[in-house]
Amino acid sequence: MTFSIRKATKEDMPRVLELIVELAVFEKEPDAVKVTVEDLEQGGFEDPKQFVCFVAECEGKIEGIALVYNRFSTWKGQVLHLEDLVVSQRKRGTGLGTALLDEVVKYAYSLGVKRVSWEVIEWNEPAISFYEKKGALVKRDWFVVQLNEEEMKNYIANI
Repeated sequence: MTFSIRKATKEDMPRVLELIVELAVFEKEPDAVKVTVEDLEQGGFEDPKQFVCFVAECEGKIEGIALVYNRFSTWKGQVLHLEDLVVSQRKRGTGLGTALLDEVVKYAYSLGVKRVSWEVIEWNEPAISFYEKKGALVKRDWFVVQLNEEEMKNYIANI
């Protein structure tokens, strides 16, 4: 199988959204995706750009994505956050995930960041194993903490 990895274009965003939805279904959150194609187009291609997206293309079709953005660590300095690395279900195990992760790490290194970080859901053992085989440290003693829109509203109401 031949494929190429490249930076996404604005025209790729409908397919990028399809893969994001596919990931949400895989993670048992089929109704959680609220982002739109327009949100992706604005976030990735209008100033200020909020993310960079790499795509894996096979035979003219995008079969994988890696979406990253800059963060700042109070301990390390500049960090690149990998929001999602998704390979379509039919193309998993073909090397696309490795190629996308390779591209993210090369990009991070070219930026001079001190760390690449991301989350992985605790029951996704194939992904955890994949990342550990690549040399990543999976920190099992940290929890992801979030406030969604409604929770922020409630928080502010109680200040």
